[in-house]
Amino acid sequence: MTRINLHPVASPMPLGFFTVAIASVMTGCLQLGVFDGSARRAVALCVLPAFALQLLVSVLAFGARDVIAATLMGTFAGSWLAYALVLGSGADGGPEVLGVFNLAFLCFGALMAAVTRPKRALWLVLAVSLPRWAAGGLAGVTGAEWLTRTAGALGIAVALVCAYTAFALLLEDVRGEEVLPLGRSGPAHRAVEGDLAVQLRNLERQAGVRRTL
Repeated sequence: MTRINLHPVASPMPLGFFTVAIASVMTGCLQLGVFDGSARRAVALCVLPAFALQLLVSVLAFGARDVIAATLMGTFAGSWLAYALVLGSGADGGPEVLGVFNLAFLCFGALMAAVTRPKRALWLVLAVSLPRWAAGGLAGVTGAEWLTRTAGALGIAVALVCAYTAFALLLEDVRGEEVLPLGRSGPAHRAVEGDLAVQLRNLERQAGVRRTL
């Protein structure tokens, strides 16, 4: 017999989005020149907790069977860890390596954006992040100062979008209904607005119910 847990579970996504917002502000300020070069290690130490928090969000999202959110947050966690280690250690060739890393992340983000459109909150964060990764990657590879400043400004934009999304999701969890628009569509919209029958649709095909994955 399959047990179905109908108890309400709070979403871990606001924590993930707020974490991205704070870390993006710190790295964006560094790229914009708000902090001088001597603050690189301090910024790395401030960013490092984002790895642990987003890894936690990823684990919780996997437990909720939200594979897209879990994959995105888990990859974000790894990116913050890599950024903090390279920036904090002052390793030789760090800017160039982080540049290539950002360009690789850009390819991953483009693939994720192609499948997250119904989850409009995730899609919007990715849509704003893609140009930032592009600018940051090219800045690291070419050393162009204007690209670094552009990446920093885009980082602040990412922070604003993430903060809005996190706040909207928190309000939704507290009030039990959508308060601020998140633009959900398709299955994501039906999952929130639909009845129990919608929630149980295709249950027999879900992981943990079918015999093999």
